[in-house]
Amino acid sequence: MAPHETVLLVGGGGREHAIARALADDCTLYACASNRNPGIARLAESVELLDETDPEAVVAVAEAVDATLAVVGPEAPLAAGVVDALEDAGVYAFGPRAEQARIETDKAYQRRFMREHDVPGCPDFETFDDTEAACDYIDEYDGDLAVKPAGLTGGKGVRVTGDQVTNAEAKEYLRSSDHERLVLEERLVGEEFTVQAFVADGEFRVSPAVQDHKRAYEGDEGPNTGGMGSYTDAGFLLPFLTDDDFDEAARVIEATVDALDDYRGVLYGQFMLTADGVKVVEFNARFGDPEAMNTLPVLETPFVDVLTAARDGERLPDLTFAARATVCKYAVPAGYPEDPEGGTKVAVDEESVGSALLFYASVDDREDGVYTTTSRSFAVVGVAESIAAAERQAETALSAVGEGLRVRHDVGTEALVQRRVDHVAELRE
Repeated sequence: MAPHETVLLVGGGGREHAIARALADDCTLYACASNRNPGIARLAESVELLDETDPEAVVAVAEAVDATLAVVGPEAPLAAGVVDALEDAGVYAFGPRAEQARIETDKAYQRRFMREHDVPGCPDFETFDDTEAACDYIDEYDGDLAVKPAGLTGGKGVRVTGDQVTNAEAKEYLRSSDHERLVLEERLVGEEFTVQAFVADGEFRVSPAVQDHKRAYEGDEGPNTGGMGSYTDAGFLLPFLTDDDFDEAARVIEATVDALDDYRGVLYGQFMLTADGVKVVEFNARFGDPEAMNTLPVLETPFVDVLTAARDGERLPDLTFAARATVCKYAVPAGYPEDPEGGTKVAVDEESVGSALLFYASVDDREDGVYTTTSRSFAVVGVAESIAAAERQAETALSAVGEGLRVRHDVGTEALVQRRVDHVAELRE
């Protein structure tokens, strides 16, 4: 019989609640985060409140609970070197060290890495350390551009000319921001999708494709967010993807894993299916949020088995996923993402969620109740035999949304999915 594991989970958002749910039945679970997530608190032996980006504080918790494994959920602790510190303390953490996490945390490095190692799917790009030089490039470039700060922006830092902003507005954005390093790349036109892979010891295992919805409002309107919701189909493909499209994305992940030095953790590939094939929008060095809430509930292979195989240098298990579709919809504070109103007491009627799954995210569990922060509050996930059925399940569960919260109701609807299918059909003509 395999030894019992004690796992420390770092992070307190919706993604981490999904990770906790995937682990809790198969290990002794502890957590540490900057907020007290009530969903995680119910699953873990205890939740230690701390600064997640303080490596010494995280290591102290790991040592206090005698952790045999750790999982680092968010990107900020990865960038801060929490995995490096845990490794130095003798605790195996499923996540990349800070240098490897640059594949997400430094977009300029990410693009140069792709170019240097001939990773397929890299768009045309240039990097800049000088704002005025970047502004000149915007004026000179023949076409539309994605304007990206090189560092972490929580999914909200990108501006796209010809879509979200004019050239003049893009330049004003750069001049008024404090971004010192920039990436300007060709605007990719198509349909986005994500493939997340479990990686260790040069091996990887892919999970079903997910489509996230970044725009704040229905009809793909408004500013970008951390993600308003997402869906998967009852298999590895999305309705607009072919086997060849998915295989092309998997080859990009394979080339990236081969080029990275002993990467471990989750490698998240965000792709754009274009008229010219699959292109890389970006890589992330961890599970997506909300994509983890689509993927982990249908993972039938115990997640702890992936962690122990990675730590022990064994072959990663072949992953089995239930043939179920999922639809995730986030409830966010009024005004999110530009002027969110935090500090509102959340009244979630958990009984009314029904058969859907409820994941708490950026909320704080206080003595007198659960309160919003200025980020996404909680998500509901429908899991059913089809996207349409999962969407209905999620929408029914949203009767639990109280005052002061907003939802993007069109995520996963038949009309929205059909627009994606029609768009790809036009691209392929």
